[in-house]
Parts: sequence; structure tokens; C-alpha cells
Amino acid sequence: MNKKGTGLKIVISAVLCLFILVVCIRAGSVYISLKDLFGIIGGHLTGKGTPEGVAPMMDSIFWTIRMPRALCAFMVGGALSISGACMQALLQNPLASSYTLGVSSGASVGAALVLVTGITLPVFTNFTLPFAGFVFGLLTVTAAILMARAIDRSISNTTVVLIGMVLSLFVNGVLNLLSTFDDAHSKQLYLWMMGSFSARGWKHCAVLFPVCIICFIGLMLMSRKMDIMSFGDLQAQAMGVDAKKTKIVSILICALLTGISVAFTGVIGFVDLAAPHVVRKLFGPAHKLVLPMSFIYGGAFMALCDLISRTILSPREIPVGAVTALIGAPFFAYVFFVSRRKTR
Repeated sequence: MNKKGTGLKIVISAVLCLFILVVCIRAGSVYISLKDLFGIIGGHLTGKGTPEGVAPMMDSIFWTIRMPRALCAFMVGGALSISGACMQALLQNPLASSYTLGVSSGASVGAALVLVTGITLPVFTNFTLPFAGFVFGLLTVTAAILMARAIDRSISNTTVVLIGMVLSLFVNGVLNLLSTFDDAHSKQLYLWMMGSFSARGWKHCAVLFPVCIICFIGLMLMSRKMDIMSFGDLQAQAMGVDAKKTKIVSILICALLTGISVAFTGVIGFVDLAAPHVVRKLFGPAHKLVLPMSFIYGGAFMALCDLISRTILSPREIPVGAVTALIGAPFFAYVFFVSRRKTR
């Protein structure tokens, strides 16, 4: 693919994803015109407040509900997508992702324990949920890889995915026990296990944004190493890449991205599997493009799924995890059978 064609695809993708984000912010029971949209944003950024001709209620709906929710969905989708792209490169496994390896489920247990027990970090209170999600997510993916290696030294695609799914089922059982024995939080845990961006505001965006930026920069600095590791650990070591160190650092970053996403929104699957595959089809395997475009595509896809979840049965809201599963499960099956066919 020539540079001109790649550049055109990047521009078209960026414009399309920005359009989807704007639609997600505007759509809902209260219509907001583009003029009012930019007027409200400008008023809040400059400190002038609500612009003339805009009702205070519309200003409140847009600025305190829709915009932070859409941005939160975009960042969570992007974080999960680049995490999935990284996992697939490190494990040379097209089916590897934070969801299929059980990272999301592990992170959800950590976050659920925080919700049930009320434990908080002594100083960084707002980071308690992300920290718990990070720790438990890291423990889960480590357990999945160790178990897969013990069963199959070659760590084949099927073995890793099966181990990850088994761990996910086990962890989901733990979550169900927590919701059963704790009636006070049972409804909250149930809704949270299905994934939702309801009531997500600027405070969540304030935590997500710096974490996403720092982790994204960290993964981009290792993009060349990921390209090499896609050919296997032996090939990477022959070319001077410390495969073990790269895997450890990358998995830590992926666990952090997944942990913070799951902690704030609940378990949302398949985004981290679908978006990187679409991006690789469009832009090729080079991770200097795969990572940023996965963030953009994953973010737009998540924002669109959130829009569907809150409007398709309005005024009722369905879990966004159900929407991503309905779209992502067939895609997962497609990738699985294609990868099986290539190995024959």
C-alpha cells in the first residue's frame, strides 16, 4: 500500500469516526443542533456559560450527561482495542484479547470486591477501582498463560482461548456468588457485569484520559518490537529484541488499560477482538498504524454501541455489553474458523 493511499484512508477513517462521535453526542430524546452543540462547548471552554437561545436544561443534558458519556465510551473502546491489538501481537494469536484471555473477567472481580467491601486507597481514592481492576486483571492473564503453557508447551491458539474462556466462566461464577450473598449490591453488580456507561461523567473521563495517553505512548514506543514479535519469540531474540521483557511490560500496560475500562464500565467484550482485525485488514500489520487506528475504530464502535443501547428501546436502556456481544460473537466465530482453516 502506497503512502498516499494510506494517508487517504487515515483521513477518511478519522472524519468518519469523528462524525460517529458527534452523532452519538447529539442523538437522544432531546435534539441538539450543531450550532447549539458548538455554542455550548465554546461557552463552557471559555467560561461564558450557557449561550443565548439555548435552554439551561439542554445545556445541562449535553454538557453533564451526553458529552462525557460519549467521550467515556470512546476512550474505553479505544483502550480495549489497543489492548487487544497488543495481545494478538505478543501471543501470535488472532483470537487473543483481554476478553478471551479472561483479563476483563479478572478485572471485574477486583472492581466488584471494591464495590462490595467499600475499600479505598488512602490517598488516591479515585484510582481505587482502576487499581483493583489492574491487579486482578494481571493475575488472571498470568494464570491463563501459565496454565496454557503447562498444558501445551507450544501455547496454540485453541489452548490459550479455551483456558481464557474457562477462567472467565470461573470468575463469572465468583461474581454471581458475590451478587447472591450481597443483596444490597446485587442489582448494581448485575447491571455492572453486563456493562454500561450510564451515569458516567467528567470525573471518569478525567481518570481515563491520562491513563489512555500514557499507555498509548508506551505501546507506541514498542510498536517496532511488536512487529518483530509477531513472527515469534525466537525470531525476536535473533533480531535483538528482549522478548520476555517486552511481553512483561506490554502485558502490564494491557492489564492497566483493561482494568481501568472494566472498573468504570463493567464487562464489555469483543471490541478488543474485532477492531484490531478490521484495522489490520485496512492498514496492514505495522503496529505504528495498527495501534492508533485501533484506538480510533474501537472508540467509534463503542460509542455507536452505547448509542444503540440507550436509544433502541428508549426510554429503557439495554446493557452495552449485550450490543457488543450480538455484533462481536459472530465476528469471533468467523476469525476462529478462518484461523483454523489456515492451519490445516
